[in-house]
Amino acid sequence: MRAKAIALACKHPGISIMIVRKSFPELEANHISLFRKLLKIGTPGCPFKYNDSKKILTFPNGSTIRFGYCERDSDTDRYQGTEVDILFLDEATQLSEQQIHDLNACVRSTRANYPLRTYYTCNPGGKGHAYIKRLFVDKSYIGNEKPEQYSFIQSLVYDNSALMEAHPEYLDELKNLPEARRKAWLEGDWDSFVGQVFSEWRNDPAHYDDRRWTHVINDFRVEDSWRIFRAFDFGYARPFSVGWFAVDHKNRIYRIKEYYGCTGEPNVGLMLTPQEIAKTILEIEATDPNLKGKFITGVADPAIWDKSHGESIAEMMEKEHVYFSKGDHARLAGKMQFHYRLAFDDMGIPMFYCFKSCKDFIRTIPILIYDEKKVEDIDTTLEDHIYDETRYLFMEHPLNPERPKQMTPPAEDPLNLYERSYYGNL
Repeated sequence: MRAKAIALACKHPGISIMIVRKSFPELEANHISLFRKLLKIGTPGCPFKYNDSKKILTFPNGSTIRFGYCERDSDTDRYQGTEVDILFLDEATQLSEQQIHDLNACVRSTRANYPLRTYYTCNPGGKGHAYIKRLFVDKSYIGNEKPEQYSFIQSLVYDNSALMEAHPEYLDELKNLPEARRKAWLEGDWDSFVGQVFSEWRNDPAHYDDRRWTHVINDFRVEDSWRIFRAFDFGYARPFSVGWFAVDHKNRIYRIKEYYGCTGEPNVGLMLTPQEIAKTILEIEATDPNLKGKFITGVADPAIWDKSHGESIAEMMEKEHVYFSKGDHARLAGKMQFHYRLAFDDMGIPMFYCFKSCKDFIRTIPILIYDEKKVEDIDTTLEDHIYDETRYLFMEHPLNPERPKQMTPPAEDPLNLYERSYYGNL
């Protein structure tokens, strides 16, 4: 990044460049001090000038490199009015999507002879993981995003020939890391990263049919005798989430339907009233083949019974004939129920499945990370609404953390009765 920034500044006189890290100590250690050393700033005859108070490096040809940091979303306010031709976001996944958007608003110029651009350097993991992964790995674009404006150049440790020659033992150090960190840093795996809460999550299309070693499976018509539940987490400016679940005779839970109140922009709500949400819930339950005609039990965030500002959300929805009971809001216990449900047994069978049509669950659950301060809890600044409503449902059907004992497969089973019984089909 430093070499690229210097090359651009030298090649294009007068351009403005900004390099941003999450915190100032990181900025100082990884960039400012190294630029000083590399360009010999402060030595007699050095043509480069560095203003320590403004954190701006000026080149002899008039080009500048500004150094900034952005630890909180509000920190982007200091860059309002800033205009740059080139923006470098170092370790971009450590920034939130909002921070990335705000900083990119600085990339504007009246110069007609130079294309504006942003460079991201990053590893898997962090608040911005989902946003960066969507754009550059999954190549899934929304709104005004244009595919031709994004280019992903993956670089693994093996590509760094200088490092491999100077420190060949570094490869062994990476191989000895814990699994999530090793997959991310050594293998460049964007589905496994440091800080991921539910690292046991698996979405393997090759096993959608046999339902082994995957949590995502093909949709199917559930048994009429299975119980049906509805879980709800309210949101207005932020998304609301409604999930429908089927529970089989072995207490295995299936997420079979969802209604997620999101605009399409992550974590931005539809701003619907409780009455509007309730009416759509009834429409879905009257038409979906797995829900139509079924007795459905509802559970929701206890906060919807709050009357401190007048009629509660729960009362508004009850007037539309949509009913809920109060869910258990115990956060850590709920998170552990998630872990128990996602755990695979020796046959590769979990106690929770998600229909492949529940795309927002599949999108949001794997990218949840731990809170930096409440280190055992989810970072609630992220898109955790589906997680919350599912957590209420899991707490209604708590599992013992002990794994169930496995049945011994018979030596001969021509009618496949063992496997059918194991999967709960008998």
